[in-house]
Amino acid sequence: MIYLDNNATTCLAPEVADALRPWLGERFGNPSSLHTVGEDALEAVTRARAALAKLLGAIQPQEIVFTSGATEANHLALHQARFAPRERRRIVTTAVEHPAVLEPSAALEREGFVVERARVARDGALLVDELLASLDERCALVSVMWANNETGAIHDVAAVGRRCRELGIRFHVDAVQAVGKLAVDVSAMQVDYVSCSSHKLHGPQGVGALWVRRDSPFEPLFRGGGQERDRRAGTENVAGIVGFGVAADLARAWLASGGERVLRERRDAFETRLVAALGDVEVAARGVPRTPNTTQLVLGDVSGEAAVLALSAAGVACSSGSACASGTHAPSHVLVAMGRNAAEASSSLRLSLSRYTTDAELELALPAIVDAVSDLRSLLGAPRP
Repeated sequence: MIYLDNNATTCLAPEVADALRPWLGERFGNPSSLHTVGEDALEAVTRARAALAKLLGAIQPQEIVFTSGATEANHLALHQARFAPRERRRIVTTAVEHPAVLEPSAALEREGFVVERARVARDGALLVDELLASLDERCALVSVMWANNETGAIHDVAAVGRRCRELGIRFHVDAVQAVGKLAVDVSAMQVDYVSCSSHKLHGPQGVGALWVRRDSPFEPLFRGGGQERDRRAGTENVAGIVGFGVAADLARAWLASGGERVLRERRDAFETRLVAALGDVEVAARGVPRTPNTTQLVLGDVSGEAAVLALSAAGVACSSGSACASGTHAPSHVLVAMGRNAAEASSSLRLSLSRYTTDAELELALPAIVDAVSDLRSLLGAPRP
């Protein structure tokens, strides 16, 4: 199987698998225990925390709160709005956020908060000026994703952060699709909370983190044993955290070696050839800065889900949008927000590469994609390209 669904999840890096193995067997200690077996686990968690802090550009490793994944990290960040002063009852996010932000935002709305969802342009760019103009002293929290999980569009979170700081608004960034693909320096940004996920950068599933600026207010969602400096109760997932730390080190080395540029060039070359071969297709967000690995095609006349199933049968794994929304049979809310009609928003094909994707795999994937789309078009009576 040629795997081109890396925005959904990535393969485990071999070095991560090797590092994980002992923690799934003989090294099983609880990091809260005082004996040497527990101390061994605590030391491993501490090393992983330091590794992730370096990747994020955190000043102190203690700013990292390990979680069960980015969904929990996002919920933790939005949970902070509940503790804002009474006069701050507005939350501003965007219409193209991941469901892990949209759903807790909707829950806050049901609690009485006013939630506003900023618009994006047809090319996927966040309408930053419009969002900034909407901010005022009534806002408790702003939450904007760094990079979109479907289109790869990168949003100007720095500009949003500066305005939030001026108005005393807490600012959260969902950086799940940015960390490990783009250079990140959270300490240099005006941001309070940043979410990230291990399995998006060749680490294990089931572990994520929330970076909390050391002087930003924070109230836990889970209370109990006092783990994570009283910010997230529950015994830490030591094996997952160890793997996350190794994955963070590998991502930092890859970025330092120019990996982002190489991956972008590979994606661009593949995308150009694919569009030329398919004919009447659109690349969503092609005209704005994007993550280096993502291509979302709007096929127009072909069901995205049908294309995904046909490609799976042909040995190519990809998606028609967010993995967390698969099975809903609803049009992509991201493409709808970008001004596409329901048919167009149901016709997307997301191809997302990783640093392990090879030119040889793309050479095989290209004709498979062209054939699958062409066959589906033929069934609709459309001419083949």
